Amino acid sequence: MGKRKKSSRKPAPSRQKVPLDTAFTCLFCHHDKSVTVRLDRKEGVAQLVCRVCDQRYQSKVNHLTEAIDIYSEWIDAADAAQREEHAPRRPAASTSSRPAPAPASVDSDDDDD
Repeated sequence: MGKRKKSSRKPAPSRQKVPLDTAFTCLFCHHDKSVTVRLDRKEGVAQLVCRVCDQRYQSKVNHLTEAIDIYSEWIDAADAAQREEHAPRRPAASTSSRPAPAPASVDSDDDDD
């Protein structure tokens, strides 16, 4: 007896990978596509630079890091810096644990005895 014939199937079309953005909008000057990211995987460093306002950010990278990851880190770092800047600051701690002495009252000599 013979084998059953397989129906010939056409291979499924391969998905085309959509390339990720490499130029972004600047957080500070709001120019579109003015921020570029350079990844140096050998050195393990990424540099983000705005061509218009010359803002810069530098971060460590690994073999999985992409340009969008560095841009996201920059956004997070800028938000954290802004939050830290606007946070109410506590007064500096004093060196003594005792409260400051009250001002001495001025005793006037009464001449009306």
